[in-house]
Amino acid sequence: MEGYGTLSGLANFALYFFLSLVMLIAFKYVYTLITPHDEWKLVKAGNIAAAAGLSGAVIGFSLALAGAASNSVSLVDFVIWSLVALAAQSIAFGLVRLLLMPKIVQRINDNEIAAGVILGATSIAVGLLNAACMSY
Repeated sequence: MEGYGTLSGLANFALYFFLSLVMLIAFKYVYTLITPHDEWKLVKAGNIAAAAGLSGAVIGFSLALAGAASNSVSLVDFVIWSLVALAAQSIAFGLVRLLLMPKIVQRINDNEIAAGVILGATSIAVGLLNAACMSY
């Protein structure tokens, strides 16, 4: 029975992948709503700092989303852990803004690349930790 079961998980893959894309789009929308600066507008205008910060947030969220997909026991479980990941990324932005760089919003608006890199790197680090902690 060579090949038997090779595509048996295709339906689950499709469901999780589609839901992951929906969650990723939702994250981008929510994240850009909670930040005081309009990252997407800044990115389209060529602001590298905003691109670095937003890219890090998306990568960080995707890492956590991958952890949720790998460890969830159902689609509902996956959605719940995806929302936890969204909250963690939002908190990461708040921590950077309150503790590390209180003027980060202005610095990103001014295209200070260092500020965007710190925000992006913090977001990726939080995503990695989040994904690891989801391996309950």
